[in-house]
Amino acid sequence: MKLLEDRIKRDGTVLPGEVLKVDNFLNHQVDPQLMYEIGAEFKRLFANEGVTRILTVESSGIAPALMAGLQMNVPVVFARKHRSLTLTDDLYTATVYSYTKQVNNDISIDKRFIDPQDKILIIDDFLANGQAVQGMLEICQAAQVDVAGVGVVIEKRFQKGHKMVLDQGIHLEALASIASLADNQVTFADPDAD
Repeated sequence: MKLLEDRIKRDGTVLPGEVLKVDNFLNHQVDPQLMYEIGAEFKRLFANEGVTRILTVESSGIAPALMAGLQMNVPVVFARKHRSLTLTDDLYTATVYSYTKQVNNDISIDKRFIDPQDKILIIDDFLANGQAVQGMLEICQAAQVDVAGVGVVIEKRFQKGHKMVLDQGIHLEALASIASLADNQVTFADPDAD
């Protein structure tokens, strides 16, 4: 998605540890117009998959997932990282490791919000090592629902998440695929290379 790649080039910052900071438009401050276009692109990419519900993880995945849900006219469910008084039992749960925060999080979804007949589209802001996506796939497996695919706004293809998703036979779409962050420069991958 050229619009997204251009925005990454203009406003993204490469930090030590192969971290791409895009908090001025994606995961702290959100650009609503860009998110709208991202939602439209996910709709186009997964138009023939029969998606009935979108699943993401709080909090950075919510904006792109919500816009995709709006475009596709399907509900969006987000896995919560923190339990509350209203989220206590009858849950699907998984443990995911956050590379950028260096902590494990237990993510949970109330079983009422995933139907056995659902065809789930998983959406997240980043795919790097694949921990968040793997946690959502574990929840889908526990719920015995079909996974239509995984859509990510930005993937770091040089890390293991891309291969992990494809090795499971899952339809994966990344709107911006990064081959390298060497020398503090973003180098985009050939979208057709796996």
